[in-house]
Amino acid sequence: MTKQQIIANFDPSQPGLADATVFGLPFSAEQSEIIIIPVPWEVTVSYGAGASEGSEAIVEASFQVDLNHQDFPELWKLGIYLEEAPTHWKQNSDKYKALAQPIIELLESGEAVENYPALQSDLDKINKVCRDLHTEVKEKVLFWMQQGKKVALIGGDHSTPLGYYEALASIHDNFGILHLDAHMDLRIAYEGFTYSHASIMYNALQIPQITKLVQVGIRDFCEQEVGVVKKENGRVLINTDADLKAETFEGKTWAQQCDAIMATLPQKVCISFDIDGMYPWYCPNTGTPVPGGFSFEQATYLFNKLAESGKEIIGFDLVEVAPGETGDWDGNVGARMLFHMCGVLAKNNGLNVGQKINFQRR
Repeated sequence: MTKQQIIANFDPSQPGLADATVFGLPFSAEQSEIIIIPVPWEVTVSYGAGASEGSEAIVEASFQVDLNHQDFPELWKLGIYLEEAPTHWKQNSDKYKALAQPIIELLESGEAVENYPALQSDLDKINKVCRDLHTEVKEKVLFWMQQGKKVALIGGDHSTPLGYYEALASIHDNFGILHLDAHMDLRIAYEGFTYSHASIMYNALQIPQITKLVQVGIRDFCEQEVGVVKKENGRVLINTDADLKAETFEGKTWAQQCDAIMATLPQKVCISFDIDGMYPWYCPNTGTPVPGGFSFEQATYLFNKLAESGKEIIGFDLVEVAPGETGDWDGNVGARMLFHMCGVLAKNNGLNVGQKINFQRR
């Protein structure tokens, strides 16, 4: 069937099709405007685990997401397709995560890994397999972009989008990253791992096409990270949670804050959203939760403002969703945020997402 025939025969008011792609949509990759790359990876985690299961949790929860989104009621008709992750990604994640644990334990005891040749060899292997993953992610992203698709990534831990940024950098001369997170992620080779989840934004800054990094919601950072910010001399801008909250206590609105944040971004923007940027009750099982944060609605409001700002959104990643042992709350939140972010990306790029549904309220 053609795409229009599929749309005519699909009932968006019913639960998503169990044998279909993400959000229960009936479209093939070729018929979809947006391609989602899942990366089930968490090799270097040293605190809470589970991020490698995040993409699966998001997809499972996505079948219960109502498609008649208030802001983007026609979004589903564009087609959103989840590509299947290569089997060896999850296999390597499990294998090398186990290999990383003795290294992490050794470093936490205060000893140097260089004094243990076997562990140093394992560390070298881990760094290589992480680099290989980023290269493979980059190749996948570029393949779909060359087909004219809009491409997004879901993790996995926050190390996963480095290859995605490299793919964007091969297409765009310069762009900025709008980074929502509880952490700066500017540590240099954290715990010896070059491609640690805690080093993603430091590694991103090694890509010369990334001209600006604007962080929002930060509430945990170390001395080394502050040093990186200062060394970058204005290339990295930090909006800590404490500063944002203090401004609201003194009368500044979130709308005004969003305008100020967007004014610091370059024309082209990629969004990087670590789910732990939000209040912990939205993501209770994420790996490194921190008190404080912003609400679901604050994040979507910021994204909506960005979509309408005249800036060009070139992509996004959503990472660190981790399902708990019971319940599917984290996946539920992640799926709904993913759907909204797809709508923001589509609208900003001129695709038809329909007119916002406005209800009579008084």
